[in-house]
Amino acid sequence: MKDGRTHLAHKAEHAVDLGSGAIVAITLQGADQGDTTTVLETLREAQSNAELVNQRGVEEVVADKGYHSGAALIRMQQASVRTYIPEPERGRRDWQGRETERARVYANRRRVNGPRGRRLQKLRSELVERSFAHMYETGGMRRTHLRKRDNILKRLLIHAFGFNLALLVRRQYGIGKPRTLQGSSTPILMLQIAVIALCAGWAESAVSGEEHYR
Repeated sequence: MKDGRTHLAHKAEHAVDLGSGAIVAITLQGADQGDTTTVLETLREAQSNAELVNQRGVEEVVADKGYHSGAALIRMQQASVRTYIPEPERGRRDWQGRETERARVYANRRRVNGPRGRRLQKLRSELVERSFAHMYETGGMRRTHLRKRDNILKRLLIHAFGFNLALLVRRQYGIGKPRTLQGSSTPILMLQIAVIALCAGWAESAVSGEEHYR
């Protein structure tokens, strides 16, 4: 902090499905960990959730250049995932003794510079930033003074549920904002309330289950 005090800090990280724009995974990790380390945990969470819907799970990872590292690319390739992560400017590199890492970096570079890589990066900029606005700007989660990791994660899960619920209701009924409920029918309103209550109960059990698993 500016006054010299040190506060415990957490870093929220979530994965978004570029097909639907829905949040498929959210993790809360220590803020002292780098993005190239935490992305692997988020990928595992997204893979587990995606397999519940599609047996193939996550097949491609699209991220910004802050998540680029040789070790991370190798781990993702071992998980049978294709990467589209822009490479930061690092100058000329010495690959002696790191042939596997070089192969993964070069393959990722080719994919990023291809037409599909450019399209995916545009989608990432549009859809991921939209979820950021909901979670951290409108939702006010840039800073929180909640105590204990469980409470922070629970709050994040509720925000993510709200974001996904808005996508679902917008696709099903053409509404997705609170003010549009003013002219909606009672059954639709009751459905939303029921889903929100169900999601809130699931979030409570999910956090408890995670701690039990650990």
